[in-house]
Amino acid sequence: MDWTRKNNLHRCHRVWQIVVAAVIMTVAAACVPRYTFNGASIDYDKTKTIQIADFPIRASYVWGPMASIFNNELKDIYANHTHLQQVKKNGDMVLEGEITQYQQRNKSVSAEGYSAQTELSMTVNVRFTNNAKHSEDFEKQFTATATYDTTRSLNSVQEELVTQMVKEITEQIFNATVANW
Repeated sequence: MDWTRKNNLHRCHRVWQIVVAAVIMTVAAACVPRYTFNGASIDYDKTKTIQIADFPIRASYVWGPMASIFNNELKDIYANHTHLQQVKKNGDMVLEGEITQYQQRNKSVSAEGYSAQTELSMTVNVRFTNNAKHSEDFEKQFTATATYDTTRSLNSVQEELVTQMVKEITEQIFNATVANW
């Protein structure tokens, strides 16, 4: 076999390898569900929208700004970590519920017998409907707690602690709804 013919065969073989590799990469990229590096596992071919209702406060103890802090953070986590379009009705996924508990209790006692720390807790009841896959539907409660020294007043730490608990609860909800892989 002469050198030119051998070289042409080598080039054809190399082109064939590149074509096969390109086809394999294209097929692999088209696989669903699509996983993202932010923790969400969503099949965007079936799920394009999410409907997030405002969660009212149904707790007996209320701090006014709590509902808006929670509702904004819940919508933000889905806006920032998914490609789902938020809609007012008929969402492929639906999140609704209410803030059912907001309370404080003594957590520890000092040597003198007085309360040394107070624990603040927040519980949110969530109803989740996945219209693309109803086997993932659920209703459950999510709770977070935060502790502060009793030497400080609740008013002085409330916004910081509520924001911290809201962040924790919204992450729990996000993980339970779209990071279930």
